[in-house]
Amino acid sequence: MQVDISLLKAICETPGAPGFEQPIRQLIVEEIKNHVDDLKIDNMGNIIALKKGKSAEKTVMVAAHMDEIGFIVSHIDDKGFVRFQTLGGFDPKTLTAQRVIIHGKESIIGVMGCKPIHVMKPEERNKPPKIDEYFIDCGMSKDDLEKVIEIGSPITRERELIEMGNCVNCKSIDNRVSVYILVEALKALTQPAYDTYGVFTVQEEVGIRGANVAAHSLNPYFGIALDTTIAYDLPGAQPHEQVTALGQGTAVKIMDAMTICDTRMVAFLKKTADAHGIKWQPEILAAGGTDTAGVQRMGKNGSIAGAISIPTRHLHQVIEMADKDDIIGSIKLLMAALNDLDQPTWTY
Repeated sequence: MQVDISLLKAICETPGAPGFEQPIRQLIVEEIKNHVDDLKIDNMGNIIALKKGKSAEKTVMVAAHMDEIGFIVSHIDDKGFVRFQTLGGFDPKTLTAQRVIIHGKESIIGVMGCKPIHVMKPEERNKPPKIDEYFIDCGMSKDDLEKVIEIGSPITRERELIEMGNCVNCKSIDNRVSVYILVEALKALTQPAYDTYGVFTVQEEVGIRGANVAAHSLNPYFGIALDTTIAYDLPGAQPHEQVTALGQGTAVKIMDAMTICDTRMVAFLKKTADAHGIKWQPEILAAGGTDTAGVQRMGKNGSIAGAISIPTRHLHQVIEMADKDDIIGSIKLLMAALNDLDQPTWTY
């Protein structure tokens, strides 16, 4: 198995800020529509794709959020500079002089600007800019801008996918790498153990909103979330701080700040990885959360839930990086888990 770079590139580069997922939603639908037994889009905009299993006695929900962190236009001043609000969490220090795309009647390029260092006071130079100190410079007048964009236009980062060593590097690896993994799994699966709903969720970056609605609707017996996690295997990191490391395998989530994964699912994923010779590492994330929380708790009966996490460097920055072997391992673990879910007894 190899990573389909052209498909991953298209998935990562296609815009889809929270609440504005239509471009990436359309791409996903086109990719999977001929590989699933049923496909619908709910009122929130979640894609819900059914892959029928050997048994309909229990159901599985696999969630991968398709939105990406972004911004939204909140003001255009008299000189044509754009002010914005964030859609999801950003590391402000990484935004300086970076290109973004404002999506309106047409897409236009802008540059994140802030106060030049030459005019900063000495005490300002040692402090990173705050989000509200940034503006976007499109090199256009207010009148020309307002012909193509408006208050409420979404904004995404401008970065193409490239390969670096055995890694892929792009904006929105979080969470488009998981979208890619779920797309590839749905294409390759023939008949999983149970009816499986592959759900590409919306608005995860602003509060796991899509996953909450989908889980409430589907009420799955099992839940598996797919998302990135921190690979803090960088200079200066202490061993106990790294969470995961690139190239050391897909990660089995034990807990994050929003979820304690079901111990039965954690044990099952570990055992399945070992049985299929899939390299894996444990994940305990002290801060942050994923769709796992919604999948676990928002169905009528709750679900036996866990997560497969993809180690990623530079999360929530302008670019992010993942290892191709970890991506392949994540696809293999997801498929093996879905095929083998009927093997355990699932009792306490």
